[in-house]
Amino acid sequence: MPVKKAVRAPRKSVRPSALQAESLQQTRREHASETAEDYVEAIADLTAAHGEARVVDLARRLGVTHVTVNRTLARLQREGYVNVQPYRAIFLSDSGRTLAEECQHRHGIVVAFLRSLGIPEKTAEIDAEGIEHHVSPATLAAFAKHLGR
Repeated sequence: MPVKKAVRAPRKSVRPSALQAESLQQTRREHASETAEDYVEAIADLTAAHGEARVVDLARRLGVTHVTVNRTLARLQREGYVNVQPYRAIFLSDSGRTLAEECQHRHGIVVAFLRSLGIPEKTAEIDAEGIEHHVSPATLAAFAKHLGR
């Protein structure tokens, strides 16, 4: 008895190319700022917990090498988010502190929203790390409204 090949049904819901292009462009822009946001948030957290942030602490916290941290800090210094001096602690500039506060606020809302859906805390924290960088202001506002904030 011959085996029939499965015939794929055509996709019924195909996103318009303009919408797909717009969403992909948005994602690329967000990826570009994601590293800066992760770093300033980690620097703010380390400074709050230990009074300072050091390269070795950032490397450990972010799971990267000290070489990666140094390269990223050089970029963040050029972009005006941090002040770095060799063999000294890392300090956030005013714009770095502002960005860190925005990131922490977004992160808090996303975690709280996920927790309100019954997601366990550890999973919510892990998932929020990705979502917080890509959530639109409108969606974030809807999350906050759902939470009654």
